[in-house]
Amino acid sequence: MKTLYLECNMGAAGDMLMAALLELHDNPKDFLDRLNKVGIPDVEIIAEPSNKCGISGTHISVRICKGVASNALTGDHALTEGNDSHSHHGTGVARYAPTGDHAPAGALPSTIHHLNLSPTIKTKIQSVYKILAEAESQVHGVPVDKIHFHEIGEMDAVADITGVCMLIEELAPELILASPVNTGSGHVHCAHGILPVPAPATARILQNIPAYSDGTDGELCTPTGAALLKYFVKDFCKMPTLTVSKLGYGFGKKDFEKANCVRAYLGNSNEEVVELACNLDDMTPEAVAFAQQLLLEEGALDVYTVPAGMKKGRPGLIFNCMCKLEMKEKMLSLIFKHTTTIGIREYICRRYTLQREEREVQTEFGPVRVKTSSGFGVTKSKPEYEDVVNIILKNV
Repeated sequence: MKTLYLECNMGAAGDMLMAALLELHDNPKDFLDRLNKVGIPDVEIIAEPSNKCGISGTHISVRICKGVASNALTGDHALTEGNDSHSHHGTGVARYAPTGDHAPAGALPSTIHHLNLSPTIKTKIQSVYKILAEAESQVHGVPVDKIHFHEIGEMDAVADITGVCMLIEELAPELILASPVNTGSGHVHCAHGILPVPAPATARILQNIPAYSDGTDGELCTPTGAALLKYFVKDFCKMPTLTVSKLGYGFGKKDFEKANCVRAYLGNSNEEVVELACNLDDMTPEAVAFAQQLLLEEGALDVYTVPAGMKKGRPGLIFNCMCKLEMKEKMLSLIFKHTTTIGIREYICRRYTLQREEREVQTEFGPVRVKTSSGFGVTKSKPEYEDVVNIILKNV
């Protein structure tokens, strides 16, 4: 399975994530050229070589082409002491603010709408901003539509989020994992005063995500970085067994004793799954079929039965449910609830899968979806069964 693993031992910021992913891209220069042409107002995105603690990697700079310089103080807004080269959007701080009153957050979808991007990527960008806006709303105690543009919408944040969404779309990992997130410690200065690390918006976003502080003094994880992780990462865990094909280092601007970077691994993982099994000899076929269908609808990878001879000479079956490790407790509960078993066995195993994609083919009888699976030196294709059946029924 094509897997992206993000190592966040020094936190995560939008520019650091983009830089690490850019190093995984087959043609970074072409990507940056296209990113700079999507229509983000008044910015230029530049990738620069960087070296920290003897490790070479990439640093992303977002330069403001018009208006207030990106490193200037605007009005009563002061810079935070954060990890990346930008301000930290969850602290309510702006380095680049519009003249006069700040535009409301409602203007953000319009900005994104006019970018030269596919609807899919625009939807992802808006989803990340929704995470940011909801966190800001909770922190400031105001409705989402009253959150000010300068708090979550400055153009460098738009650039970071757009770049990460585009890169993940083009790298096309089937699974995205990350390490627990190092937040840093101490305090940051912003327009609202002196705030603890992690910043309030970051802390909100990181709810239900494994996070810690190793004592490093500084804001290592920003709201933008946290929102991107929350949207894209499937699970936060130790690095799985991974055959790495590419490795990328995305550096922040500040220097610490430890290398200030996000490290990204791209490779193939052997997915570990759990197989839950129980013996049944006192259920009707209808009840077994109902339990199978319910488990599949609730997220099981596969559910199947095997005929077996039970004690006292009774014919029965072995009921098997295959699921991801994080789904185990849910599946156990459902099996106990919807079958007659009073005991379930657990087997941990590795699952090897081909990469799958689906495309629609136009035929003289109408459109047919074709599924193609490839990997391990083989390629297999077959039409979608339901589509073929529908065509047959229409032409009987």
